[in-house]
Amino acid sequence: MLQTEPAPIAQEDREPAVESEPYRFYVLGVLMLVYALNFIDRQLITILAPDLKRDLGISDSDFGFLYGTAFGVFYAVFGIPLGKLADHWSRVRLLAVGLALWSALTTLSGFAKNFTQLGAARIGVGIGEATASPCAYSLVSDYFPPRRRALALSIYSAGLYVGGGISLAFGSSIAAEWNAHFIDGSAPLGLVGWQVAFMTMGVPGLLLALLVTTMREPPRGRFDPPHDGPETALVKPLADFVRSLESVLPPFTLIAAGRHGIGALLVNAAGAVTACLLVWGMQRLTGDLVQWIAFALGCYAVFSWGQSLRLRDSATFDAVCRSRALVGVTLGYGLVTIVGYAMTAFAPLYAIEVLGADAREAGFWLGGAGTLGGIIGVVGSGALADRLAGSTHNHRRVWVIAGTAIGSALLYALMFTASDRSVYYALSFIGWIFFAGTLGGSSGAVVNAVPARVRGIATAGFVLGSTLLGLALGPYSAGKFSALLGGLGNGLLVLLVVVPFGLIALAVAERDLRRRAITPA
Repeated sequence: MLQTEPAPIAQEDREPAVESEPYRFYVLGVLMLVYALNFIDRQLITILAPDLKRDLGISDSDFGFLYGTAFGVFYAVFGIPLGKLADHWSRVRLLAVGLALWSALTTLSGFAKNFTQLGAARIGVGIGEATASPCAYSLVSDYFPPRRRALALSIYSAGLYVGGGISLAFGSSIAAEWNAHFIDGSAPLGLVGWQVAFMTMGVPGLLLALLVTTMREPPRGRFDPPHDGPETALVKPLADFVRSLESVLPPFTLIAAGRHGIGALLVNAAGAVTACLLVWGMQRLTGDLVQWIAFALGCYAVFSWGQSLRLRDSATFDAVCRSRALVGVTLGYGLVTIVGYAMTAFAPLYAIEVLGADAREAGFWLGGAGTLGGIIGVVGSGALADRLAGSTHNHRRVWVIAGTAIGSALLYALMFTASDRSVYYALSFIGWIFFAGTLGGSSGAVVNAVPARVRGIATAGFVLGSTLLGLALGPYSAGKFSALLGGLGNGLLVLLVVVPFGLIALAVAERDLRRRAITPA
């Protein structure tokens, strides 16, 4: 049963010495492995791109849709109700269910026979992976006190880069070895290398899901001040989850709005009409109907969720949607990730198609660069952000985000103008340090900017912004511009125009955090 009535947390439960230090880091290690599998299943498609383009007959913009929009929109939209569920139900159970779901659908991706089937599997992977960050961010915040959260979250986030490296290096090797061994067409079930790579990478997550179920669920909000603790009113998580799902899933969004009167229904209907006009206009401009249906669906879902949250839970709405700090960090990081996600999507393809590398070479060097550079960047920036912020200066974490964003943009520009593969791989390594650094600073800023009772939904909102902006627009736009501007490098470089706008949003967040002078417990 999901219905629970949380009891007020006793003061002794707020004391740090509840678990041993080794157990805390054991949990952190398991969560990092979960995030590694999260990104293995997300990133694997990039090293398999040449085979997918050939066997499924897809273009660069189609590939951008598969990597970004198909996954990202549903990852973002379902992150909202799942983030809400993470605030009121067992985060350990929810994470285990989500891990099992996305791992199973990654395995099933290997049976895809066309663009539509692979797109459907990617949507399912996105929904499953939407459980990861809200649960993990909330769990880490209850295992580590505020002064250590940025570093702990950076260690968790390092799993992203470990997973990315594994997916590139091992995914390319699995596919190549399978194709080489069954060159005569005698492969079981007629499977080819890229299909086997999906299956092989999906199975470990099913096993890890069993391990996740053994972790302890910590008291919620125990390191936070008493006034910042969890809600004590009766909460029915399943009913709350269903209401949250209604607020983002058309056409139930209209029904949910109608419960609050004709005025709310008309406002929601106007949002739906605006989304339809967006689809119509962008389809006429680009010719890509599916891309803009998915993107408009995501935008409308966000609008409906915000309206529903304001009407049902004004306190949470104010804490999340009216926080200039949270909105600024979300928009700033999200705009920067338009460039970053385009790079992660197309870096292997650029090495193969433009610089003449083979898939194994590109997977090995780019996978290694992403893993090592990403870990250095995210852990180093998290530690730096904690050191600069101390106990009273959360706004200094934004300095780290802005500095690493500028560095990643510069390295991105150099990377996609390089003509030598060795230089390209070296720039990729340095670029990953800076790009990963933006996440290390952002994660600590987000969890320390909101009360404990809304961290799950705040994290979902943060992931929502970076996903809808970065993942749903970055890879698709890079693929589209590559066709319009006569080359993949040109399509990637034009995206740099968004970086200054991201810096402006970060400046708004920094100013608000400094003004509020948030002081963690």
